[in-house]
Amino acid sequence: MQTQKSITNKKTAYKVSLITIIANFVLSAFKLVAGLVAKSSAMISDAIHSASDVFSTIIVMIGIKAANKQADDKHQYGHERIECVAAILLAIVLVATGIGIGIDGINKIMAGIDGTLATPGLLALAAAVVSIMVKEGMFWYTKHYAKKINSGAMMADAWHHRSDALSSIGSMIGVGGAMLGIPVLDPVASLVICIFIFKAAVDIAKDALDKMIDTACDEKDVEQMKQTILSVEGVLGIDDLKTRLFGDKIYIDVEIRCDGSLSLYQAHDIAEKVHDTLEDTFENVKHCNVHVNPQ
Repeated sequence: MQTQKSITNKKTAYKVSLITIIANFVLSAFKLVAGLVAKSSAMISDAIHSASDVFSTIIVMIGIKAANKQADDKHQYGHERIECVAAILLAIVLVATGIGIGIDGINKIMAGIDGTLATPGLLALAAAVVSIMVKEGMFWYTKHYAKKINSGAMMADAWHHRSDALSSIGSMIGVGGAMLGIPVLDPVASLVICIFIFKAAVDIAKDALDKMIDTACDEKDVEQMKQTILSVEGVLGIDDLKTRLFGDKIYIDVEIRCDGSLSLYQAHDIAEKVHDTLEDTFENVKHCNVHVNPQ
């Protein structure tokens, strides 16, 4: 049975995702119309990027729903890593989008060299400004809730919004430069957008892979865990401490030292206190295994 916290996190994720889907759909349609009317390849590329956000957010919703499924006989450690798979799929979508935009940009640059490239209109510049404000707002909104529910896939989606805001800055520069008499700057901006998209994809994929290959927590968190363990009465020292990321959760294996003259019951009680203290102190700890060595 799902915990209340899991249900609340899922509802939060769905609410944020639905809002971003609607916003991205409206924004991408607006940018596409502006790009076509104002004859701006950079703005059309930007519109495609925003449209890919709709698909990526749907991937995030599916990933979060699957990751929150309870453990079963075949998946006894749970399904949290499915969220990492969703983040990797999102990175692949970004790469495919970037390649398409890059190819189109190169073709438009070649057309500019031939002198057949049109100068974009003022509507494209206005669309770029609107896009920057909307996408930056969506970035901070999604990032806030991603941190609140500790969702890697949602955080990846937040950075997708940021990459879109950055690409719109590139569009604004390209369109503005083209309007000042250098039309080739518009498709050049498309190539800059392509680079931003690739950078976001690499960052998203790296974070997801780190959580899938049992990467340890950072040193700061490990040090806090050590101090927490040593604060438990009866713990004389730590012989070994291992941590690993499991999706958005943490697993801990620790060997503590206790007085060798203690009874099995007393040593077990100390181990239980260490276990409970770690899980209560660190919200993302899903399981903690404590082994007692005699001193």
